[in-house]
Amino acid sequence: MYFVLLLFLLIFISKKIKNWLVHTVLAKSSLDLGTRTAIGTITRYAIILIGLIIILQSIGIDLSTLTVLAGALGVGIGFGLQNVTNNFVSGIIILFERPIKVGDRIEVGNIAGDVVRISMRATTVLTNDNISVIVPNSEFISSQVINWSHNDRNVRFNIPVGVSYKEDPQKVKALLLSVADDNTAVLREPLPDVIFDEFGDSSLNFILRVWTTKLIQTPQVLKSQLYFEIFKRFREVGIEIPFPQRDLHIKNEELNIKIFQDK
Repeated sequence: MYFVLLLFLLIFISKKIKNWLVHTVLAKSSLDLGTRTAIGTITRYAIILIGLIIILQSIGIDLSTLTVLAGALGVGIGFGLQNVTNNFVSGIIILFERPIKVGDRIEVGNIAGDVVRISMRATTVLTNDNISVIVPNSEFISSQVINWSHNDRNVRFNIPVGVSYKEDPQKVKALLLSVADDNTAVLREPLPDVIFDEFGDSSLNFILRVWTTKLIQTPQVLKSQLYFEIFKRFREVGIEIPFPQRDLHIKNEELNIKIFQDK
């Protein structure tokens, strides 16, 4: 009972110290939330490890006698707890190497969302539908992970646009840049730009390239906003948006038909 009480107090105090460190002490620094959370979590693990050793010694347990138990535990890990250990070690690697951190926008497998929590066994990802997905930490080590905000939250989106061959490319470029400038979610630096991509089968193809930090969680929303405004501006100035078509040319030639009659 004494051991359980001390263990409970250790876990409770370590959690309080972590929250104090993340939200009070480190909040005054220039570190982002993900970095502060990683430091707080590592500190908590260290406190629990040291506190557990002190508790075991205080209740009279000789740590040297735990070597046999550690060996048995190693066998158990090798057979039944392999996945749990793998996820735990992966969680430690994530905290130290920081391929992802709290607040990052990521894609792993078919899951896309924001990292809201990194624990010892799993990471919680919140999707755009407000669904929390619990992903084992080992997935972030063994699988390909797309981190949209690994360096910073500036993300570029490429918006393809096609117009008729009769349109003036310079006019189209100016109009697309005007649409980007009027959208509040598009960054002014780096500047948006327009690329003349190719001569398509039925259209002149351009790519409007814009940078944003606000809508990286919902890229389809930004794309929709730009397309609505592009369609409106094109209609106002009479720029034609083509659709795939084929022209069929038939040559009208006289056919000479010879009729052979049997004599």
